[in-house]
Amino acid sequence: MTHSATRVSPVFLALLGVTALGCVLAGFDATPLRIAGVVLIVLGGWAVSLCLHEFGHAITAFRGGDREVALKGYLTLDPRRYTDPVLSIVLPLLFVAIGGIPLPGGAVWINHHALRGRRTESMVSLAGPATNLVLGLLLATAVALLPMPPGLAAGLSYLAFLQVIAFVLNILPVPGLDGYGALEPWLSGPARQFGERARPWAPLVLFMVILGVPGVAPAFFGLAYFVFDVVGGDAWLSLQGQGLFRFWD
Repeated sequence: MTHSATRVSPVFLALLGVTALGCVLAGFDATPLRIAGVVLIVLGGWAVSLCLHEFGHAITAFRGGDREVALKGYLTLDPRRYTDPVLSIVLPLLFVAIGGIPLPGGAVWINHHALRGRRTESMVSLAGPATNLVLGLLLATAVALLPMPPGLAAGLSYLAFLQVIAFVLNILPVPGLDGYGALEPWLSGPARQFGERARPWAPLVLFMVILGVPGVAPAFFGLAYFVFDVVGGDAWLSLQGQGLFRFWD
C-alpha cells in the first residue's frame, strides 16, 4: 500500500480549518460574529464527522481483509473519493442547514466477500455510528471540562447533539442504515433478499414516519436526548447552539 493511499486529504484539512475558524469566531461577544462562528462549527464540523464516519467503515474493513478500500482512497478522508459525494456530503449538509434530521451517508463501497466472516461484517457496519457516538462524547466532554466562551460551548454542544442523533438514527435496524447492516450477515437468505429490495426506500419511509406520525418524533428525540445525557451532553447549551445556528427562525 502506497503512502498516498493513507495520506490525509487537503480537502479534509480544509474542512478542519473551517471548523477551527468557527471556533474562533464563536468566542467573540458580537452577535453576528458569534452566529457566523456557530454556523461554521456546525457545518464544518458535521462535514468532518461525515468523513470520519465513512473512514470508520473503511479502516475497519481494511483491517478485516478488504484491501480495496485503500486503493479507492477511502483511507485519505477525502470526500471526493466517495461513491456519491452529493448524497453522502452535500445532501446531509443541506438537511442540517435547514434544521432537519442529520441524514446518514452511504459513501464507501465495501467488498464484503473479502472480509473475514460475519462478525467482521457487523463490525464494519457498526464502526460508522460508533464514530459518531465517540465524537459526541469527546465534544460533550470538552464542553464540560474546558473553560470556553458561551458561544463556543453552545456551538460545540449542538454539534455533539447532532453526532448523537446520527448514532441513534444509524443504529436502527432498518435496511439502508448501519444497524441493519450489522444484522444482515446473520439473517436468512430470504430475509436478506427482502432487505436488499427495501434498502433504497426504507430510510425514506423511516423519515416520513418520524416526521409525520404523531408521537414518533418525540420518542425518537427523547431517546437522542437520553443518549446525549449519558455521554455528558448539556441539553440547554445544545438548544442555545441550535438557536444561534438557525438564526433566521
